[in-house]
Amino acid sequence: MRGLLRSLTLVACLALAVPAGAAAPVVVSSKLSSESAMIGHMIRLLLEAHGIETTDRMTLGGTPIMRRAIIAGLVDLYVEYTGNAAFFYNVATDPAWKDLDAGYALGARLDYQAHRIVWLAPARASNAWALAVRSELAAREHLATLTDFGRWVASGGAVVLACSAEFANSGVLRSLEHTYGFTLRPEQLIVLAGGDTSATIRAAAERTSGTNTAMVYGTDGAVAFSRLTVLEDDRHDQPVYAPVPIIRERVLREHPEIAAIVKPLMESFDRDTLQALNARVQIDGEPPVSVAADYLRARGLLTAPAPDGTRRAP
Repeated sequence: MRGLLRSLTLVACLALAVPAGAAAPVVVSSKLSSESAMIGHMIRLLLEAHGIETTDRMTLGGTPIMRRAIIAGLVDLYVEYTGNAAFFYNVATDPAWKDLDAGYALGARLDYQAHRIVWLAPARASNAWALAVRSELAAREHLATLTDFGRWVASGGAVVLACSAEFANSGVLRSLEHTYGFTLRPEQLIVLAGGDTSATIRAAAERTSGTNTAMVYGTDGAVAFSRLTVLEDDRHDQPVYAPVPIIRERVLREHPEIAAIVKPLMESFDRDTLQALNARVQIDGEPPVSVAADYLRARGLLTAPAPDGTRRAP
């Protein structure tokens, strides 16, 4: 916590050091996760390519730190997740959060009204809790959705699920069981300490104690690498957590072009794309900024570096 507070203090000091009348760089930041940092770097590189000066404040802190930073004006732009607004404003029971478009509209309205924070275009993907089964099992039993999974389990399918205690006890699993018409017995659960999905994914990949199903996040990089198939939440049981860049209104007024710059990037993402990008960071160990630059060039959103080291948008 002390380190995070020192980071916030540094950002504040840098903001105060900008000469009067000068256009301040856009402070682009991110949460601690590799996905947040990777998308944050993509946005920062795009802004620079369009001639907008930025300050890199990636991996500044967790959600509470990031919220305080942007509300206080210490950070100008970072990637949030749509479903988190349900907790920011204590409206978690609103069914809007289970639909990407409705949740986006509600979160954008609440954030703008309360703090003049503008939500830009979201990704069409969700990093919500999900279930993933071994891919050969999915193919053999024709499992593509949680409806398929529920039908298979209810008919006697031999499932062993690796999950966290939070997933098993906070109501998430019970909600899925109720929505999709299945029940898992205690002996069908391997409850692992902590909430790290890398452990649950590894258990399914290695068939630990017969595990063939894992609690995952929708865009986990290790999913495809571990030959697991994420099951579609086709009845919208879980809230949607779509990555969405959020920006202070004052900064967007100074640089209104930012919305159009960011839009094609965010619209290029789907679940499979983010899984593959996350795998490069989480599994292959590539730096998020390198993955970010490669992706932008591959999509034609960023040209190769010029001789002076600068980059320009096409």
